[in-house]
Amino acid sequence: MKHHQLIHDWNTQQAALKPGGKRVLLNDESLRDGLQSPSVKDPTIEQKIEILHLMESLGINMLDIGLPGAGPRAYGDVERLAREIASAKMKIKPNCAARTHKNDITPVAEISQKTGVAIECATFIGSSPIRRYTEDWSDDFLQKTTAEAVTYARSLGLDVMYVTEDTSRCDPETVKRLYTTAIECGARAIVVCDTCGHATPDGVRALITFVMTQVVEPSGEKIRVDWHGHCDRGLAIANSFAALEAGADCVHACAIGIGERVGNTQMDQMLVNLKLMGISPWAEQDLSKLKEYCEKVSQYTGVPIPKNYPVVGADAFRTATGVHASAVIKAIKKGDRALADEVYSGVPASEFGMQQTIEVGPMSGKSNIIHWLETRGVALEDTYIEKIYARAKKSDRLLTEAEIMECCQGAAKGAD
Repeated sequence: MKHHQLIHDWNTQQAALKPGGKRVLLNDESLRDGLQSPSVKDPTIEQKIEILHLMESLGINMLDIGLPGAGPRAYGDVERLAREIASAKMKIKPNCAARTHKNDITPVAEISQKTGVAIECATFIGSSPIRRYTEDWSDDFLQKTTAEAVTYARSLGLDVMYVTEDTSRCDPETVKRLYTTAIECGARAIVVCDTCGHATPDGVRALITFVMTQVVEPSGEKIRVDWHGHCDRGLAIANSFAALEAGADCVHACAIGIGERVGNTQMDQMLVNLKLMGISPWAEQDLSKLKEYCEKVSQYTGVPIPKNYPVVGADAFRTATGVHASAVIKAIKKGDRALADEVYSGVPASEFGMQQTIEVGPMSGKSNIIHWLETRGVALEDTYIEKIYARAKKSDRLLTEAEIMECCQGAAKGAD
């Protein structure tokens, strides 16, 4: 029997995103927006290049390689990354952040010309009433600045990704006015942002639907619509899927959700869910380097991965609970690794280069111990098993390998 016949999947009953439907794009912000977290360290350029290659191996479509207008180091890193993309003949497409100002847009064009790499200019401006009030910006100022920035970037030969910050708290009239202006001036991608992590899935669906029907469709142009979300309310992944369901083409995200405050949408979780949902092209994408990608970003930025973090956390495919472990072990004994992957997990470990692990602790049964010993080639003697079991039940945590082996040695000596 096929495994899918053993699982009734309620997820597919009313799914708006279906296998064989539209292709989904992903834009990686780990090396720019992700580095705005107050807790990160800026990786060296060599480390950024290593992360870039991991993005490429995962099939990520686009990435923000930095804001070169921020200063000499940022400019140099952006140029090096662009040259690496060119020399390695990568498929991933770069973009650069830029405020709606010539001083930010000009460096993007310079680097594109120097390296021969097409770089999309992601020019951004605040849009919400609360931001406009704080900055004393008039509606006319925003429209004029938008038109000038997009027109200038296009005059330099740059494709433009026009970004409105805080779109999820912006009034409909301003949303429509700014995006329409940007499109009329030559932008062919627009980014709808939940900059403060304010949105809920219902709000996202309403906002994206408004943009599609009131801006994109009336323009008559082929416009890519991107969603850029933050996780302040813990809804970043849910919001990103709501955006895709409502018509967005691309989601912006960062490895392990790094970014300002509590962070951006988690790129790794987007990849996992798109693959498991069978969404093109991710259904066919090899994601065996997903853990390495997350671990390198964690190591190089100094942001730890929580042990209970989905898929790549240390505990994601690890159990010491007797009933759970027993089911996994029975599946393994059937010679069916895929069954073992799914009997007590919603994510098949082997799809992402990992495997189920059985540990021994106070909630373990003897089957845990037997499996643990078997997988390490230790002789299955009753005295070993009983001593380990007794020690585990007295413990307030998992036993370490050294502690388990100490029980075996002690039992062996006692048997002599």
